[in-house]
Amino acid sequence: MSLGKAVRLALQEAAEPGKAAAMRAYMKSTMPFLGVQAGPRRAALRRVFAGNRIATAPEWRRAVLELWREAEYREERYAAVELSGYRYYRDFQTLYTVPMYEEMIVTGAWWDLVDELATHRIGGLLTAFPDSMRPMLLEWAHDRDLWKRRTAILSQNRFKDRTDTALLYACIEPSLSDNDFFARKAIGWALREYAKTAPDEVVRYVRAKGISGLSRREALKNLPVT
Repeated sequence: MSLGKAVRLALQEAAEPGKAAAMRAYMKSTMPFLGVQAGPRRAALRRVFAGNRIATAPEWRRAVLELWREAEYREERYAAVELSGYRYYRDFQTLYTVPMYEEMIVTGAWWDLVDELATHRIGGLLTAFPDSMRPMLLEWAHDRDLWKRRTAILSQNRFKDRTDTALLYACIEPSLSDNDFFARKAIGWALREYAKTAPDEVVRYVRAKGISGLSRREALKNLPVT
């Protein structure tokens, strides 16, 4: 049985169809849900991935994209995201994965799919290959596609004291005038995460820049300032 078929079967077996409509409504998804909640989904996928090892990086990328492109239910796309970060394939996280992630970000075009890719996959590549990823993220920060811009903004969310402040601000500033909720939320979230390391700097930046009320509230959420 192919990996894709094994994933689909496992998800179907773990599904609670009665929950599917509510999950779809909550996520505002055009793609239907099977009704597999996060815990059972991850457990089922771990079993499938453990029993279907992939030998090479090109085969792994093809498997991820096959799951992604052929998905009929949203949980199948979640499975593709999880396969893209599965521990067996850490050594496959190279610059060759960037086109795969770019496709998933642009076609996924919603926070439940994009944010994991932004903070873990693209963020991981930025750590490993800063000289190549930094200019690429600066390009993405100016892209017309909202989700590529959001990815650039969120890519350092887990960096803490390793944050490249200049890169963070350079990725934020092209979106400061964007009225879209997801752009403004991303700006606030990224600054809130950086504030855990550099609170005074984030307060300074927020006061210096004309950021939206939503971004400001998110950025200063955990700080004793008004």
